[in-house]
Order: sequence, then C-alpha cells, then structure tokens
Amino acid sequence: MAVERSRGPAAEPDRLAGFSAPREVDHLFGHEAALQEFADALDSGRMHHAWLIVGPEGVGKATLAYRFTRAVLAEGEAVDQGHPAFRKVAALSHPNLLLIRRSWVEKSKRYSQWIGIDEVRRLRAFLGHSAGEGGWRVVIVDRADELNQNAANALLKALEEPPPQTLFLLISSAEGRLPVTIRSRTRTLRVRGLDEGDLERAVRAALERDGHEADDKALATALALSEGSVRRALELISSEGIDLYEEIASSLAVLPEIEGPRLHRQVDRLAGIGDTERLDLYLSLLLGLIERLIRFTATAEGATQDERTLASRLVSPANLGHWAEAWEAISEAKTEAFALNLDRSLLVLETWFRLQAVAREHPV
Repeated sequence: MAVERSRGPAAEPDRLAGFSAPREVDHLFGHEAALQEFADALDSGRMHHAWLIVGPEGVGKATLAYRFTRAVLAEGEAVDQGHPAFRKVAALSHPNLLLIRRSWVEKSKRYSQWIGIDEVRRLRAFLGHSAGEGGWRVVIVDRADELNQNAANALLKALEEPPPQTLFLLISSAEGRLPVTIRSRTRTLRVRGLDEGDLERAVRAALERDGHEADDKALATALALSEGSVRRALELISSEGIDLYEEIASSLAVLPEIEGPRLHRQVDRLAGIGDTERLDLYLSLLLGLIERLIRFTATAEGATQDERTLASRLVSPANLGHWAEAWEAISEAKTEAFALNLDRSLLVLETWFRLQAVAREHPV
C-alpha cells in the first residue's frame, strides 16, 4: 500500500524553505529525557498506543516523532541514514507509516487551514490493511491542533479502538486546542525549548547540512532571539528575519509616536498576496518581543540588553496588564486574519494603532 500519494506540489505545509524536513534529519539535539521515556516504554513491552508530543514551535517535536517512528519500525535495530527504515520514512514510502497533515487544495492553490475529515478517513484503509512489512504501524498527526471538529471526532474513534501494534504520534504546539477526549486517550510527552548549547549545535548542524552560511553576528542575534527554537533561529538567519526584527524594535522604540512613512513601507512589504510567510514571521517576531518585554518587567529575567532598555521605556508593573491584553488581542487578530483571509494591510495598521494606544494611554 502506498501510504503517501502525490496529492500536491513538492512544497509541504509548515516546511521551512531551503531546509531538510524533520523526517530527513538524522540527528536530534537535546530532549534526552523524552528519548529515554519512549525507549523505556518500548523496551518494557507495554507501549501506550498514543503519544501526544507537546512543546513550543520549532524545538524538535516532529524530529522526535520521526526518531520514535524509525525506532519502532526498525524493531530495535540501530538506525542510521543508510538503514532501509530511515530511507523509507524520509521518503514517506514506508508501507507501515501514515502521515496525516493539512492537504493541498487545488482550487485555491494553497494548503487548507485545517486538517479535514478526508485526511483522517485515510486511517480506515491504513488500519484495515495488514501491515506491509509486518510488525508495528505508525500514524503521525502533524499538527494535531489543526484538526477540525469532524476530523478530531474521526481520529478519536481510532484512538478508542486501536488495532494491535499500532502507534499514534500526535504533534502539537497548542495543546489547549485539542479536545479533552483526545488528550485523555494519549500519553503526554512534554518537551521544552533547547538550552543554549543544544540550540547552537542544532542550528549549526542544520546550516551545514543544507548548505547555508551565517556570519557570527547574524548567528548570535538569531540564537538570542529564538527562545530555544531551532526553526525560529533558522528563519531569522536564512530570510530577512533579522531585518524584520530590527524594524519592529525601531518602531516600538518611538511609541507612542508612529512614523507614517515607515509604517506604510512595512505594510507594502508585508501585505501582498505572496507575502504570507513574511507577514507570519513579522507578527511572530513582534509578539515574541512584546512577550519578552512583559516577562522581563514581571520577573527581571530574559530579554536582550537592548530589549531591557526598551522595556524600561514602555512597560511597567502598573501597565503590565494592558500590554498583556494587547499581546492577546494581536495574537487573536493574526489567527483570525489568516484563517479567514482578511485584509492583511488592515491587520498591520490596526496592530500598530493598538500598540500606540497602549503606549499613549498607559505610559510608564
């Protein structure tokens, strides 16, 4: 049975352009406790049939899931890049592996916003088939928090009555979006952002593996801003992420004033039809910066030296709640705009007008 059919273009949802997909990565940095917990469960012979791998964006959850997958499908053998299990999993051609993810919509020429019922219905044929190479079958849901209600209900039925030797690996950065009924039927494995040493090693390995270069200043800036996320660090290095961050910091530094020409340049740069990834990165960087300003004000921890100076200008214990409310409102507006394909120009403008209002009405 061909598990992964060609149902769209070569590009994949959520894949960072120019870098290997998690299933193609042969080395995992950090997460030793998670690896050991899974290995102990596998060795014990009492493997839970469903695991929910939860953690921040870009810290290696999918890489971890594929590491687990290879271990199970190789039945305890050591797996390197030359092992058949590694090659088949990397190519999504292993008959005992099913990947459920957002699907390509030919009409709109884009990936769907959610994982729909048709994707999860593929489970029926996969689970009803005899395992193609004997042994375990593995179902990866990436990302589980993107399941719509009907898809979540269909997955729940499979989790309630799993066939023998079937392993479900659900990957999520937003555990709260998952129905309680699904969470209650999984064993939760929590992972955190990488520490400084593992983060730098992981980023350097990715750059070398995929033929990218970064000067020392760019690398240091990306590592400082990534909050333990390999993906965020690579986004900053390989794209215009550092430029976007500096633009954001400069705009925050002059609040409550807004420089009209600068804002309109940002809108022109971010709101085009082909600018979705850049806008997503821009808003993620903005939200991350505001979050660090809030955290530093509340705990005196985190943030770079420049960000601490910025926090002293904008955020204080007295107005902390207002900045937190602004963060939440911007986050919700971003989610809604992307889900409903709303006006991106208006999203950027309203974001800065909201921040201007907080800085003006609740000064330090």
